[in-house]
Amino acid sequence: MSVLVVIPARYASERYPGKPLVPLRGASGRQATLVQRTWEAARGIDGVSRVVVATDDDQIREAAEGFGAEVVMTSSECRNGTERCAEASDALGGGFEMVVNLQGDAPLTPRWFIPETIEGLRAAPDAGAATPVIRCDAETLNGLKMDRQAGRVGGTTAIFDRDHRALYFSKEVIPYTADTEKAAAVFHHVGLYAYRPEALADYPRWDIGPLERTEGLEQLRFLENGRSMSCVEVETRGRQFWELNNPSDVTRLEEMMATMGME
Repeated sequence: MSVLVVIPARYASERYPGKPLVPLRGASGRQATLVQRTWEAARGIDGVSRVVVATDDDQIREAAEGFGAEVVMTSSECRNGTERCAEASDALGGGFEMVVNLQGDAPLTPRWFIPETIEGLRAAPDAGAATPVIRCDAETLNGLKMDRQAGRVGGTTAIFDRDHRALYFSKEVIPYTADTEKAAAVFHHVGLYAYRPEALADYPRWDIGPLERTEGLEQLRFLENGRSMSCVEVETRGRQFWELNNPSDVTRLEEMMATMGME
């Protein structure tokens, strides 16, 4: 059975227009766009049979084809990356065991996160989707809090039950803690999803609920429609991780890439 990885890439982002084409400089001085670095991170992962960039923008299509990616053109009516993944999977004829959404703003995503998330979904037969989470340390928790205090939309946090079924996701830091010594109670959500095809096919037909609309988090549509999503705890193994959410994150990501020796 095959696994499709889709990298949804939209130019007309309200918060950060043109984000997929923002260049990032690596430790060697090489510059590559956000979408290229995300595509490079997805290639060669065990258990993945196909990687595509899904977009509605010709600039992104030209850039992606220029570095060798397979591109699927999708509708400008897609309201988020999950809907774009559903459309891309359908355009490719379906037939995949699972579809993985590797969001294009997380080029530092370690390669092992994808197979571990896939295995997490396989181990949760009642879940329609799975997503990885990282247990926070004090430094990460401080980074999340500093973004919120500065009025920036930073990382997303997740809470889940003892069986790792998601209870809620938020752009606020949840659960509340004033003490960084309790950072391990906070989980940083990684922008990566594995879907069962039937759940992904249902998703675009559901209305946007009040929680998804308020938080601006696409995964809440599963929870608002009574579908289980499994949170898979993953380890960074010493790797630094952050998403590009705001222009100020470019410097942060480049510094992390330099520290880790990422070209």
